[in-house]
Amino acid sequence: MTTDASAPWLIAGLGNPGPDYAGNRHNVGFMVVDLLAERIGGSFKRHGKAQAQVVEGRIGPPGPAGRRVVLAKPMSYMNLSGGPVTALRDFYKVPTGHIVAVHDELDIDYGVLRLKLGGGDNGHNGLKSMTKAMGPDYHRVRFGIGRPPGRMPVADFVLKDFSSAERKELAYFVDRAADAVEALVTEGLERARSTYNS
Repeated sequence: MTTDASAPWLIAGLGNPGPDYAGNRHNVGFMVVDLLAERIGGSFKRHGKAQAQVVEGRIGPPGPAGRRVVLAKPMSYMNLSGGPVTALRDFYKVPTGHIVAVHDELDIDYGVLRLKLGGGDNGHNGLKSMTKAMGPDYHRVRFGIGRPPGRMPVADFVLKDFSSAERKELAYFVDRAADAVEALVTEGLERARSTYNS
């Protein structure tokens, strides 16, 4: 897939809006883009044309070598993420190969990262919505949250806050996921994977 190197990147952290969901496992995508926004010195503002909050800036070395990025948090609820992401893609003229979804992943142990391009949605409603809206050929930074304990339904598990034991390491893992996004944008998928696919 060839894309114009000067085209911006759209980094969509997936989650649910509002304080009730802020600490949920399902909102780890929001946590990662919040940290990226902090790193580039921006604060999220509502976008006029999309149901999302965005920060525009650059990632990587200072000056023209830095990559233009739009950090986004869809404000539509997880299962409707595709609408806001597609609207932002069109507004900023982002090629699909420059779109990154940062999301929670049940089938990976807590804190483990996996980066990939394309693939299925693995039952994740945010990815399902994005793929329906734009096809599957976007990047994913998958943040492992592990499986629910015992017979707890998946829907309950992802909408619960991280446990107190998990929270002890959460800042470290979110930091590492933000590093992985930066590496993906500045160094490409293969190099980022070799470093961060733990």
